Amino acid sequence: MKRPFLITAAIAALGFTGWAVLTYPAVGKLALDADTRIETAIAGLKRATVDVGDSRMMTWQGGPADAVETVVMIHGYSADKTVWMRFAPHFTDRYRVLVLDLPGHGETPFDPALRYDTMSQAQRVLKAMDALGIAKAHLVGNSMGGFIAAQLALHHPDRVQSATLMDAAGVTAPTPSDMEQMLSRGEGNPFEVNSRKDFDAFYAMTMAQPPWVPGMTLDWIAADYAVRRASLARIFTDFRGVDLLDTRLAEITVPVLVMWGDQDRLVHRSAADVWARGIPGAQLVTYPDLGHMPMVEDPARSAADVRKFIGHHG
Repeated sequence: MKRPFLITAAIAALGFTGWAVLTYPAVGKLALDADTRIETAIAGLKRATVDVGDSRMMTWQGGPADAVETVVMIHGYSADKTVWMRFAPHFTDRYRVLVLDLPGHGETPFDPALRYDTMSQAQRVLKAMDALGIAKAHLVGNSMGGFIAAQLALHHPDRVQSATLMDAAGVTAPTPSDMEQMLSRGEGNPFEVNSRKDFDAFYAMTMAQPPWVPGMTLDWIAADYAVRRASLARIFTDFRGVDLLDTRLAEITVPVLVMWGDQDRLVHRSAADVWARGIPGAQLVTYPDLGHMPMVEDPARSAADVRKFIGHHG
């Protein structure tokens, strides 16, 4: 009786191995999805779509049912809600938490008929808040998401309890970043990758202290960036350099925390001073050892600083 079982098991194992080889790097996505499901379940974050008119945004939502205050987390260009996966759980004990996949990112599809400038995306964030009955929120945005949060702080201060601008795009850095230098030399947008080699060069620019990720998962992420190359190029064209806020910072009246990794290679550290000096009363927190994504590189430390800040503006 044991021999047929062993033969069946061997055939099954060979079948799985063959499937894994043929579908690689899709196996990397399965690993990422499994980890995401586990971590978000532990944090009490649940997937839910929100109709914002021109699209249906996928979100994570969590926190106490009776929470009085809400924290909305807005990812950057080319990223998605998973960048907040280890940051968001630091808020779900006290705050209602809304984590977004903006249109053209993550599980919210790209639609060529839409506009992807930060004003258009800001309106979609407002519509998501409206649909969920969120009158006012603490906004936490990274990179392009920080630019969107700043647009909301400027144009809709009645909806913004506070804004954390984490390595935010949206102003002109006195010193050009590595990415800006690449663009000025005509070397192309590093976010638009064709190969794993391209992705590795880009990925090294995003973080100074990246968390460990299995190689097969990085292979899948690289392949996904290559698939999305055209849509990312369109989104970049729509928002880069459009509606910059250099001359309007003094008009922002909501409490603002400017948070920055000194090793940022995408948006230079000098931009942090532009934001902090231009916005009345803005606070500045910097991390000498981190890069463009503090919420990924050191979620506990960056979350503690954000919680301390919004705790004074409840």
